Amino acid sequence: MKNFDTISSETKDFFQRVFEITKLIPEGRVTSYGSIAKALGTAKSSRMVGWAMNASHREKDIPAHRVVNRNGVLTGKMHFVPPEAMQERLEKEGIKVVDDKIVNFKAHFWDPQIELGL
Repeated sequence: MKNFDTISSETKDFFQRVFEITKLIPEGRVTSYGSIAKALGTAKSSRMVGWAMNASHREKDIPAHRVVNRNGVLTGKMHFVPPEAMQERLEKEGIKVVDDKIVNFKAHFWDPQIELGL
């Protein structure tokens, strides 16, 4: 991915919208890239949500560790330093992770469309 500073203003706006939803995910809950994309009205842009999560490490107070893939797998862990930090943060919030996958994913899932009434 490009350096965040060289991204177009349109993409930066999309990233900011992703960040705003991500900040609303409650502690002890998780959502998926695709669910954020759907909440933004851009259902086919889950990969771009992932890019936003990668860029989010430059921002403060964005709980990127709470965003996983549609199966509850910690696919973004390689963007944390160290990669184990994503799992550690989730476990501090009471979410059990085994083999990079959230245990009882559906019970922890936070759907922004439902929770935010979108």
